[in-house]
Amino acid sequence: MSSQKSNDVLDDRTRLTYVTTAAVGVSTAVFFIWWWWNRKQKPQPPSKWRKVGELSDMMVFPVKSLGAVRMTEMECTTLGLKSGWLRDRTLLVIDLEGRFLTARQFPKMVNVSPSFSGSILTLRAPGMMSVSVDLAQFRGKGFQVAVWGQAVPARDCGEEVARWLSRFLFQEDTGCRLVYYPLDRPVRTVRQRNLKVFPLLQEIDSGAYPDETSFSMINEASVADLNSRLDEPITPQNFRMNFVVKGATAFEEDKWDWVKIGNVILRNVRPCTRCIFTTIDPETGTKHANAEPLKTLKTYRQITDPQIRPATGDSPAMGIHLGLRGPNGIVHLGDPIYVGIPEEEASSLISPS
Repeated sequence: MSSQKSNDVLDDRTRLTYVTTAAVGVSTAVFFIWWWWNRKQKPQPPSKWRKVGELSDMMVFPVKSLGAVRMTEMECTTLGLKSGWLRDRTLLVIDLEGRFLTARQFPKMVNVSPSFSGSILTLRAPGMMSVSVDLAQFRGKGFQVAVWGQAVPARDCGEEVARWLSRFLFQEDTGCRLVYYPLDRPVRTVRQRNLKVFPLLQEIDSGAYPDETSFSMINEASVADLNSRLDEPITPQNFRMNFVVKGATAFEEDKWDWVKIGNVILRNVRPCTRCIFTTIDPETGTKHANAEPLKTLKTYRQITDPQIRPATGDSPAMGIHLGLRGPNGIVHLGDPIYVGIPEEEASSLISPS
């Protein structure tokens, strides 16, 4: 090889090295711009926290509108609380047109008590023999049901449990079906009327079949404040929330942003607005004759913010909806509950060196 050809080869290799280095540099720069932009778009949890109370009760509602299952330990997932096959609001009672049924229409639904043993769901109700169904056996074709006008995936749980529920609710052999959610992730989009006024809501917060989000919390002190205004006291169970906190002051949860239970990080994404369901006694399945506590709540807990009011109307607020903002994690009764300290406030708490 001549000297000139050797020089040309070296020049080509040098140019290739420069081009490769430049390409890697551009790619790296693009990556960091992308990373920085996403970091700005998705605010990070705070670095400082303060304790506000502890977890005093935890409830999961495997079948929407039916009775609660109290737990001492559960996993927080993007789909909601989970312990094996026991998951929050992943089963649904529907009519024969595929629309979900609720205790707002049929209060005695809350008298149905669910329990799990492995994949086997058992339902019990007053005056009825229990019925059991093995959810692992149902791998049939999926279909869509309607939850507040949104199409959600479902699979049918069979004839026996459908007949049992129909007899309990309607004294007929037909009339409703039980379905379960076949996925391990949410698919519903955030409804536009909510997204406009509650921008922290995300699709991953929609859960399987809950009204709004995968997680909810109520404050014992807020319930005590409400009871001080009622002739007949109620309990946190009237509100059908997942988490109950004790130790916080009344209604301070309204202003919480980031929330941590043990090591599980969540975010307050919107207030929980209340409906006629709160007037149903969770023990008897009967509606209160004077529509309490909803009637009293409307006298002092309505949202007046003109930006939010169009989405909430005259529904009063009691409790908060939460979205999971960290990895899955286990929560236990008695876990400390913290709220994030804003960075500017945290900085002011640091003593100068």
